[in-house]
Amino acid sequence: MSTVGIGQRPQNRRQQVVKFLWIGIWLAYLSAPVGDLLHGGHSDGVTVLGWIGLVAFVAWYFALVFRTGRGELNQAVLGSVAALAAQSTVLSLTLGREWLVLFVYVAIASGAALPFRMARWTVPAVSALLTCVAFAVPGGTAFLAGLLFPALLGGFSMTGVRELIRTTIELREARAKVAHLAANEERLRLARDLHDLLGHSLSLITLKSELAGRMLPDHPEKAAQQVADIEQVSRQALVDVREAVTGYRRPRLAAELAGVEAALTSAGVTAQVPTDPDLTGVPEESESALAWALREAVTNVVRHSGARRCTVELLRRQTLDGAMLELSVEDNGSGGSGEGPGNGLTGLTERLEKAGGTLEATGTRHGFRLVARVPAGSAADVGSAS
Repeated sequence: MSTVGIGQRPQNRRQQVVKFLWIGIWLAYLSAPVGDLLHGGHSDGVTVLGWIGLVAFVAWYFALVFRTGRGELNQAVLGSVAALAAQSTVLSLTLGREWLVLFVYVAIASGAALPFRMARWTVPAVSALLTCVAFAVPGGTAFLAGLLFPALLGGFSMTGVRELIRTTIELREARAKVAHLAANEERLRLARDLHDLLGHSLSLITLKSELAGRMLPDHPEKAAQQVADIEQVSRQALVDVREAVTGYRRPRLAAELAGVEAALTSAGVTAQVPTDPDLTGVPEESESALAWALREAVTNVVRHSGARRCTVELLRRQTLDGAMLELSVEDNGSGGSGEGPGNGLTGLTERLEKAGGTLEATGTRHGFRLVARVPAGSAADVGSAS
């Protein structure tokens, strides 16, 4: 997908073209000035100057709106808005009332490119200038009612869009910072766990090694016992480290569910995800297997499916084999992940089978559906979609 999310700058040429076209759609309202140049009966010299003025206005407008939010100084933006307003005034006074529509673009550019504390003054100022020019242009008052309201509404609407973009960018930055802090905290936790696990064991191994060295010449039997103790301590330390690292790497289903909605929304996918699942009594191995299944399914949705909607459900079901915890992920995409068992689904199937569960991945009428089941505890719903 090549859409540009709100608050995101175009990352490639195609996204730049999409944004350029989206801005350019609204230039259709310049049909009045274009029609005036084509059929207004102006002299050749005036017509040429009019085309030059219109092209310069559009280019300046595009440059101002397209680069909105890239950190330009407010003074430079104010100067650009003033230049657009001056162009609109000159073109309207010299060529006629059809050119008053340019002031609407000036008001919109002002709201889009300036912070609200400044736009709240510039938008009314542009509207007031539009009113004055309309009274000065023959027949301009007939166009005033149809242009003044769009200028005010469009200008202040763009201030809201600008604030929404700014807030979205700040939220993305805050989310990235929180994720970074969480990763650092997890690293510190693992470091503390490894220190606690290995500190005592290594100290004991060192001590017993020294004792074995001292006993070896005169008491080989006691030295052999110390060596046996060293072997036992080292084996237990190895088991403890493996358990600590396994727990560090094991994904948690609640954490995965918390990140799924954000990941899907960032990719432009409408998400319906369970909230506050009750996983009481669910074995860790089952929870970990479902977390891996959810991660793999959502990764396929984001990267390969082209879906616009994704629904995640988490339920307990009572079967002949006992209580099962069922996770289903269904999207309305192209079903690209269903063209055969890829490495991800193959590994996921093996992981679920190891936990005593099963995996179903099938295409549906409108997309693709993945269902993972693992043994669970009591028979009650564990989550509801929101």
